[in-house]
Amino acid sequence: MPKGDLHLGLALGPLRRGPGDPAFRVGSDGAVWRASRTPDGPGTIRIARDGAEVVAEAWGPGGPWLLDGLPALLGADDDPSVFVPRHRLVHEAHRRYPGLRLCRTGLVLESLIPSILEQKVTSDEAYRGWRLLLQRFGEPAPGPASEDSGGGGRGGVSGRLRVMPDPRGWAMIPSWEWHKAGVDAKRAETVIRAARAARRLEEAAGMPSAEAAARLRLIPGIGPWTAAETLQRSNGCPDAVTVGDLHLPGIVGYALTGQRGLDDAAMLELLEPYAGQRHRAARLVLLSGRVPERRAPRFSVRDFRAM
Repeated sequence: MPKGDLHLGLALGPLRRGPGDPAFRVGSDGAVWRASRTPDGPGTIRIARDGAEVVAEAWGPGGPWLLDGLPALLGADDDPSVFVPRHRLVHEAHRRYPGLRLCRTGLVLESLIPSILEQKVTSDEAYRGWRLLLQRFGEPAPGPASEDSGGGGRGGVSGRLRVMPDPRGWAMIPSWEWHKAGVDAKRAETVIRAARAARRLEEAAGMPSAEAAARLRLIPGIGPWTAAETLQRSNGCPDAVTVGDLHLPGIVGYALTGQRGLDDAAMLELLEPYAGQRHRAARLVLLSGRVPERRAPRFSVRDFRAM
């Protein structure tokens, strides 16, 4: 397990795709439940704190794989001690959140597909598509699903979890089902291309950051934004800063300089002192809570089903 402080919510929170994510649940007891498709098959893992200890249980063919990967999932491969704050705000956030660890799932498609769904749409739109696709084409997660679904019991949570489709399952989803889930043709085609190259893409989980990003970007429709959002989770890359995001440059720029409207180039210049740790620096900026007031109108949620 990671040495020192560990905050489960900060470590695992980036893996949750919205409050209704069928593959991620938090029980009323605070335990985190995840359903994953591992190299050994579907698996469910429950992770909880017991005082200073972390306890975990797993089910299904992929259960042992998930338990073996638990230390990395919780940030054991992450070394926050090398991070040196260069701004007062970042220093304060670093002090307030000593339990921040960068997770590493070791699973590429699991983070890549929802990241593709999040391209150039609202979060709500993307989360809805992910939820509907898993409910329609995923499978029930293994585990103690027979107990009453009310409350925070083990069965109550695991019984609602869904494991995402395997690569063939993603590739076989017909066009009208993507449409019903609110996913436009461009994103659907990118997911299908990624699913067909799943074996090669999963190899990126064991590659250095630059090589992994290059491997992902061989797929048409996967650019720097999607690659970074994926590798932050699958590989735990501390330097995989997200570029091409609608909001992040403005948030980082305002937090560190007080200026509004900064672009990617200005954000990267501000984060240059954190080279090698730029993603961690951006996470700490977001945790600081210093964000500019919203001036641009929100994207409206588009209903592709009506088109």
